Amino acid sequence: MKLNTNTISEKMKSVKASCGGAPFGEKRTQAWRHYNAAEAAHKANDDIKTKYELDAARKALA
Repeated sequence: MKLNTNTISEKMKSVKASCGGAPFGEKRTQAWRHYNAAEAAHKANDDIKTKYELDAARKALA
């Protein structure tokens, strides 16, 4: 399933900025892992997996 690419790209930029600005620690590490998985899914054109991983990255930072 293909979602709005602009929305996903904007969300990726936002999550990347959040990960980069987070204090060092376990939460940041987990968020980066999810963000990297989201990048891989985005390259594979798997928008559902991308969105899932971006949401998981945000949750890891909460």
